[in-house]
Amino acid sequence: MSEHEQQLSLFGDPSPQTSPTARVEDIPTDASVPIAPGTYETLEQLNDHCQSCQRCGLASTRTQAVVSRGNPQAPVVIIGEGPGQQEDEQGLPFVGRSGELLENILASVNFDTEKDVYICNVVKCRPPGNRNPTPQEIEACKPYLLEQIRLVDPKVILMTGAVAVKTLLQEKRGITKIRGQWFEWENRLCMPIFHPAYLLRNPSREKGKPKWLTWQDIQAVRAKVEELGAL
Repeated sequence: MSEHEQQLSLFGDPSPQTSPTARVEDIPTDASVPIAPGTYETLEQLNDHCQSCQRCGLASTRTQAVVSRGNPQAPVVIIGEGPGQQEDEQGLPFVGRSGELLENILASVNFDTEKDVYICNVVKCRPPGNRNPTPQEIEACKPYLLEQIRLVDPKVILMTGAVAVKTLLQEKRGITKIRGQWFEWENRLCMPIFHPAYLLRNPSREKGKPKWLTWQDIQAVRAKVEELGAL
């Protein structure tokens, strides 16, 4: 055995690998099949797997998987929780009233949703009754999200709401405590912001209220993206 082979036998190969018994084509069939970093070469391949995915029970009640919208080369990725009824019907994330408000928030600082952002969710299928996704559902779908982030390769990630924050940051503090703060995750800048649905329930524009705070946050995001030279 060579010195190099001895080192590998002692310390193992540090690079992520799929189990030798797992096949890429089996990924949509079973949550126990891992999705290693680098599994997908394109977002189109990932989308095809999501549309046929049976990794959790949400597959049985969906109309269609809701994977993404926006620019696959965008400097900003926006992550929501999961599809609602209109998203499930249309196959696009953040449509309806929440989507309209998100569009307005982005437009207020001249972000173009066709060029500057890529929008996706933690889970790709609608939880019945718009309930929160369970930990098992999140874990089954999270590797798809991680691959989306890797392939888009954004400068900034915005996490709308508590589920998105907890999924990436493992942060236990509530969204009201940490929104508007910059975090680093996997060498990327991330900011938690209020979910548009929460803003619809709290419509006041008074100073210190959620809508006013979100205006401060999105201005900071625009400034950071410009500082990074991404626009």
